[in-house]
Amino acid sequence: MSYVVLARKWRPMRFEDLVGQDHVARTLGNAIAAGRVAHAFLFTGVRGVGKTTSARILAKALNCIGEPGSPNAGPTVSPCLKCSACAEITAGTDVDVREIDGASYNGVDEVRKLQDSLPYRPARDRFKIFIVDEVHMLSQSAWNAFLKTLEEPPPHVKFIFATTEVHKVPVTILSRVQRFDFKLIPTQLIAERLRHVLAEEKIQSDAQAVSILAREASGSMRDAMSLLDQVIAWGGSTLSGEDVARVLGVASHQVLHDVASALVAGDPVRCLEITAQLANQGYDMPHVARDLLLLLRDIVVAKVCAEPGDLLDLADEEKRDVQALAARSQTDDLVRLHQGFSQGFDEVVKAAHPRAALEMLLVRLARRPPLVPIDDLLGRLNALERRLSAPARAAPAPARPPSAATKSEFVAPEFPERQPREQPPAREVQAAPVENREERRARPEAVRLELVPPPTPPAPASATPGPKPASAGGSEAPTSARAPLSEQVVADFRAILDKVRESRPELAAFLEHAVPLELGPREILLGWEPKSMFASQASDKESLAVLGRAAHAHYGQTPHITCEFESQRARGTQNLALLDSAAREQKTRAAIQVARQHPRIADAVEILGARLKDVKLAEG
Repeated sequence: MSYVVLARKWRPMRFEDLVGQDHVARTLGNAIAAGRVAHAFLFTGVRGVGKTTSARILAKALNCIGEPGSPNAGPTVSPCLKCSACAEITAGTDVDVREIDGASYNGVDEVRKLQDSLPYRPARDRFKIFIVDEVHMLSQSAWNAFLKTLEEPPPHVKFIFATTEVHKVPVTILSRVQRFDFKLIPTQLIAERLRHVLAEEKIQSDAQAVSILAREASGSMRDAMSLLDQVIAWGGSTLSGEDVARVLGVASHQVLHDVASALVAGDPVRCLEITAQLANQGYDMPHVARDLLLLLRDIVVAKVCAEPGDLLDLADEEKRDVQALAARSQTDDLVRLHQGFSQGFDEVVKAAHPRAALEMLLVRLARRPPLVPIDDLLGRLNALERRLSAPARAAPAPARPPSAATKSEFVAPEFPERQPREQPPAREVQAAPVENREERRARPEAVRLELVPPPTPPAPASATPGPKPASAGGSEAPTSARAPLSEQVVADFRAILDKVRESRPELAAFLEHAVPLELGPREILLGWEPKSMFASQASDKESLAVLGRAAHAHYGQTPHITCEFESQRARGTQNLALLDSAAREQKTRAAIQVARQHPRIADAVEILGARLKDVKLAEG
């Protein structure tokens, strides 16, 4: 006898043997048991999920006549598989059960010939059953010829249509049939079926080999059986995960896990090493990229869901590895990795050199910069706005042109005295290299902190000229020169913004730049300085509604909220952002003063005869 492939040898014979299609088996079984079997069915789904197999099982269930002498002679949910009808349907030789290929039997003339045979009773079986595979290939004329027959067929005729492209079936046909959608079979169910077949075939295999086969089947049981046939022909009576991966040209779970670990850890060298090993062993790079993309998806799911359940269709060992990797990663970083790899996946598939494309994609993702919290970015914008607006606010009365006032603000008396060339030569102790010098010239406080007079007694007096106190307050002038807010207003506004921050932290950061000109349970008037970059961000209808809810939670009633744009009162009044900035600057100056007075610094200056040039505080 010629060899029968595993997909045919282990094809299910009863409804209870169907894998992964319980909804179909249960519905058809209940219909047969209740005597409510429809006259036409449409089975739809991807290849290899059991459409044609289910059609044959249904035909056997309807035409089974039971074993000789058996009382079960009617339609049955569990066909006997021994009577002549069951045996001939299984072999495809039953004259009353016709299997038609829709691709070649697609003309109107063929449909008319079929219709001419419908009035005649079946030769032996209970029903005439027509199984039309790939029914979407029928022509429009053939479909039109089917309409009347499908709506009112003879009582002894049943139609079973199967298709992989249900969208090509006319709606007029869909309304005349019972539709059953066949799902992709879960990987775990495919693996369980493969283990059963391997045990019956007396073939040894490890868990990794079965896992790779089930994964590569992509939800199709027929594909899984075909791949199993292929690896058995190579490996014989023993299958290992390494051999299966080599035969199919796919990466094993361990290799994919190593690449994902290197990506998460930011190790581009390790990514390149693993990619080189896969390429040298002949693995298909687009296929590796596809499997890695699925693994990154599984890692994100494991991180987001405490109990993923069926969302992770993986073996137990693979699921543990994925959850362990997700536990030591951040959610936002994992989502960014998946998004970046998904965008670059098409480049790998379409590239003339897939290996190079995959390598560069892995290197780019492994060298990704760290995420910056939105609060830090808002803080930088706050500092930038203060720096740009400080000279204009600190300018004296407009007795001189604005350009002269601006110039006098920047060219302070300190600068000529801080020229390093005019000071006597001395060895220097520098805590950190001076950088962004042009930026520091625009910030008097930064320039003032760079150079400190030598520790000798005469130096402090000469390094502290008369105009310095006025210039020393340059950074604080915008805050101290403004009209202060009352402590009650500051406390109430902070409490309201704290409630806003619970739902909209970025809105709370924007509102810190607004001046509460009026603040109470009935009226809130927010003033915005001229040309404020935050006014438009925090004064829209939705933002004011959030502020209103927060004020209601604080006062117990909802006040009327209005905004005053280009407000001169706001320009002359403090806001929370300036108050917080002044507090931080005061804390920074205090910390710098403590650092300057540190005994070791003083000893170094004294022993080396040097001067303290710069002081920088560590981050945080």
